[in-house]
Amino acid sequence: MRAFAEKVFASETKDEDTREEMSLFDVAEDCPIVQHQLTQHLHAESSKNTEKRKKLMSRVQIAPMLGTKAEVSQTVELDTPLYLEVPAFQRVAIVGDYASGVTLDDFELSCKGLHRALAIREKYMRMAYQRFPSIVSQYLRDLEGGVWKSEDQVLPVFTPPPKKDEDPFCTKSLPENLGYVARMRDGLIYVYNDEEAANQHKPKDLPRPDYNTFIDDMNFLIALIAQGPAKTYTHRRLKFLMSKFNVHEMLNEMEELKELKNNPHRDFYNCRKVDTHIHAAACMNQKHLLRFIKKSYRVDSDRVVQNINGKDITMKELFEKLKLHPYDLTVDSLDVHAGRQTFQRFDKFNAKYNPVGASELRDLYMKTENHINGEYFATIIKEVASDLEDAKYQYAEPRLSIYVDDPGSQDL
Repeated sequence: MRAFAEKVFASETKDEDTREEMSLFDVAEDCPIVQHQLTQHLHAESSKNTEKRKKLMSRVQIAPMLGTKAEVSQTVELDTPLYLEVPAFQRVAIVGDYASGVTLDDFELSCKGLHRALAIREKYMRMAYQRFPSIVSQYLRDLEGGVWKSEDQVLPVFTPPPKKDEDPFCTKSLPENLGYVARMRDGLIYVYNDEEAANQHKPKDLPRPDYNTFIDDMNFLIALIAQGPAKTYTHRRLKFLMSKFNVHEMLNEMEELKELKNNPHRDFYNCRKVDTHIHAAACMNQKHLLRFIKKSYRVDSDRVVQNINGKDITMKELFEKLKLHPYDLTVDSLDVHAGRQTFQRFDKFNAKYNPVGASELRDLYMKTENHINGEYFATIIKEVASDLEDAKYQYAEPRLSIYVDDPGSQDL
């Protein structure tokens, strides 16, 4: 190996202008075939070493126990470490005390800011009775010099889903009205036991931060987001993690594929997927919306769908006004898919709700306040709900936006 490395180093440092003549039957030292044979040799050596390590570990895991009076041997099985239970992936280790890619002062400043941000998040999640990762809590306690206890972890209140044939909107299981009163004061909502306590401003003692603490925490997070060293460090950290994953994927692609094939009855199409926070106006996919537009035009082309200045307009006239024909529409021309160009651009994101960029089609198909009282919108939602009922591995968490013009209105 040393001689081979010296030859490779000599060939690399050789002057480019000086080339040795090579016949048609000579094989260069850096030939891929030679390297392939060397790789096979090293793989064979590594396999032998792997077998030796496995035998050694098997000896360690089964240790003889000798008695005091008689030499009675007893085998004790030790717990296998977690890293020995995972597949034999190739791994790349980054060693060294400092490898963040920024100066030491910026590194220290960024870590202090991130530590305080994590502590703030833990505090507010605890107040909101939400679960916070226990591993992060353990590291935070170690940094603060405290001791983490499992009983200090806050567990959220679990509400079981409705059973079969049970009304999810049934109010019989709701707790009784305790007569609490909620009022807003200086931008904060306070909860009182009754009207008398509300008039005297004696709110209930609930776990909440005071106004000044909340403002300080919010200002710190805003300043941390705009802080140059923190942005540089986090950006480089994310790039490092992405590069590390790419290296893992390149080295262990075949092993990952073998693990996937060995996993029975599980692939992308039969694993459970949950879409959260789905707006009703965006619950359908673009192909579903395109099919519905073509179907509605084929069935209801002569139906009155708009009334402008006292004049009834049919669906056919509406499409002629827009100089469109549903037959010519495609998924690309519909242009309702939010891609990368809409990231942090809500003006472009809202424009995606207009099929073909026409607000008239949005009013017709994705709104309730129109000439047909939202019939098409309701039909699309029913079709999407029916598809979700038929799909065994696909779930959704829909959302309805409720707008109230009058703040004192109770008609929802």
